[in-house]
Amino acid sequence: MIRRRAVLGAGVVYGVASGVALTGCTAGEADTPTPSQQFDPNDWASVRAQFALDPKLAHFASFLFASHPAPVRQAIDRHRAGLDADPAGYLEKDIEYEERVRTAAAEYLGAQPGDVALTDSTTMGTGLVCGGLKLKPGQDVLTTEHDFFGTYDALQKLTARTGARVRRVRLYDAPATATAGDAVTRLKAAIGPQTRLVVVTWVHSSTGVRLPVPEIAAMLRTVNAGRAPADQALLFVDGVHGFGAVDTKVADLGCDFFTTGTHKWLHGPRGTGVLWSKSWDAIAPVIPSFSMPDAPGRLATPGGYHSAEHRWALAEAFEFHAAIGRSRIGARITEQATQLKDGLAGIASVTLATPKAAELSAGLVMCSIDGVAPHQAAGTLRRDHGIVASVTPYNDPLLRFGPGIVTTPEEVERVVKAVASIN
Repeated sequence: MIRRRAVLGAGVVYGVASGVALTGCTAGEADTPTPSQQFDPNDWASVRAQFALDPKLAHFASFLFASHPAPVRQAIDRHRAGLDADPAGYLEKDIEYEERVRTAAAEYLGAQPGDVALTDSTTMGTGLVCGGLKLKPGQDVLTTEHDFFGTYDALQKLTARTGARVRRVRLYDAPATATAGDAVTRLKAAIGPQTRLVVVTWVHSSTGVRLPVPEIAAMLRTVNAGRAPADQALLFVDGVHGFGAVDTKVADLGCDFFTTGTHKWLHGPRGTGVLWSKSWDAIAPVIPSFSMPDAPGRLATPGGYHSAEHRWALAEAFEFHAAIGRSRIGARITEQATQLKDGLAGIASVTLATPKAAELSAGLVMCSIDGVAPHQAAGTLRRDHGIVASVTPYNDPLLRFGPGIVTTPEEVERVVKAVASIN
């Protein structure tokens, strides 16, 4: 296999500079991130000031497609300038920049860099797993009634490719009263002797329920105790609404595969994501890679040209998150989400859909207002109160909020008062 650098174009040789200097960008400027001025990671006002968000709005939907903090914007601009000045010359450091991202991602995941594949989104990671899963005749896949429609589409394609049956199980009837024990029990009862893959979502974007993934993984270990390796039920987690919002290392979840976009709660560059596995043996690469097969995560990374300046700037997003602190961010989000749930639950016209227990939820908070359609409520909040909310894109839509590092407890109180005024 030829290394990626060998196919980047005539005149560019692996390990040898192309001989063309970068115009308007010194080596130091290209290699060293420019820190944001006056950034104090211990001051939430300073953290918020790193974003170019409209200050007239309270941004409770930033998790949809994140705004970039200053260090990420600066990194994107720096890489873009280098590529615009000398694309061939700047691409000489493509592998170095990607490895910097992969190393930062692995540190955050609690994993090894070689086990991390770089993707463009959660959905791309799902497609790579479902498109490459090796199945024996008769083996099936189990998922839930609460997953994202992109997951269902990927599983439908898996069925078309392999003929494998995909089954669904309901883990709770009413999200607000969901329990960890019930979810694990229902999932275990649905696992069959031929189940090869169990697909779940860590935090449901439809209800805000956070599944007890470590408990699910422990249950699967007991199920797999008497199975041969090729027959064991593997756990695949869509983790996008927990990643960057929950103070848990992915490696501690106990899953076999984990996919996430990094352009939501992590506030990474738009169009970036990661796919991780503790063992890639059950997955065949789907898209040709530009990397040597020296590590499975590199080999699983789709080849071709991507939005390079965004991918390379993902390292700064992880560094920004680390500077603030995973535990502090998790606590900040939990604090505001709890405040919001308590406030909404006290409004007679509001039905809270998300569990109030912090261990069964994360940053997403969903509700409905009697007699008011969710889209109407979201429009009223933006137009009359300067509050940006979203609506869940499912058959039974709900009004959805996502307090995070760009919102404040004062803004949460503003949301509660505004919702109470809608009728």
